[in-house]
Amino acid sequence: GCSKEVAWQGLSWPSTWHAWSCVTPSTAWPSPWAPAYAVCWSVLLLPGLAVLAQDWHLLQGLSALVTGLLLLFWGFPALLPESPCWLLATRQVARARRILWHFAEASGVDPEHSSLEDSSLATELAELATGSIQPQYHSGLGLLHTRLAWRNVLILGISSLVGGGIQASFLRSLAPLETAFYLPYFLEAGLEAAAITCLLLTANRWGRRLVLLLGTLVTGLVSLLLLAGAQYLPGWALLPLSMLGLLASQTMSVLSSLFAAEVCPTVIRGTGLGLVLGAGFLGRAAAPLTEMVDQQGFFLQHTVLTSLAILALLCILLLPETCGRALPVSLEDADHLHRAPLLRAHQPPDYLPLLLPSH
Repeated sequence: GCSKEVAWQGLSWPSTWHAWSCVTPSTAWPSPWAPAYAVCWSVLLLPGLAVLAQDWHLLQGLSALVTGLLLLFWGFPALLPESPCWLLATRQVARARRILWHFAEASGVDPEHSSLEDSSLATELAELATGSIQPQYHSGLGLLHTRLAWRNVLILGISSLVGGGIQASFLRSLAPLETAFYLPYFLEAGLEAAAITCLLLTANRWGRRLVLLLGTLVTGLVSLLLLAGAQYLPGWALLPLSMLGLLASQTMSVLSSLFAAEVCPTVIRGTGLGLVLGAGFLGRAAAPLTEMVDQQGFFLQHTVLTSLAILALLCILLLPETCGRALPVSLEDADHLHRAPLLRAHQPPDYLPLLLPSH
């Protein structure tokens, strides 16, 4: 269960990072939703595939075949080329020029015999070929030498940890539904698809930080209610609260990862996204603690994650808003992403003083 989900997420998020690195800032936000929806549909269709296979050996063979096909795509640059944005950011000019030249030819544009409208393309490609520039590679340790980028990654990592770990607490509240045919399984996958749809509709309109703040707030409130009064709540109220908390926590988990892809600069975007995703997987891996004797592990884990949710709620206010802004390229650009007001105030049309200045 958990290993299968980690495998699906591990295959989809590199595709998300690669899609984010190959698009322009204006089209960056819609690009990663196709892999996210593909994961949701895969999880929903997996039980049906298991029923058709009737044997776990055959199902494991099909999974290995799909993984092998993906490795085939990743192993050949002609099938899945490297991101030109990352190559240019790390000063690998020769490789970036070859890939851009390939993109131009695949689009039906000949850089050598281009028209006046396409002459800028040939000029830019020629400029990339001049000079000898040494590549500059960056590691995740470069975040330690920044002023703000490390803090943003840390906050999003805590948010991803809470969003991934607290889902087991909400799923435990759905224990009466275990008698139905895989109902908690389908409910979790369906709510994840609903969370992705909500993000697609609201994150561009309200901003990433505000939506993440609302998701964390709802997660913390529902978690506190279930932690303090689960034994006093009626059954008809316990189920909707658990579903709401599960939806909000999945929104936290998904948006934290996508937010990290926008906050981290191009030179280490894959590293930053991997750190935030690793924090979320660490929270999911702690789910067996809820099955300890006398439910002591469940109470302790629920208490710790609820406290971290409240802490994340305060720290999210320190994050910058990336909606409508260009993606940072270097570590210096990431430090220039300052925190903006949470709600944009509209200035009045006139600025006339109440009292005229005395002469």
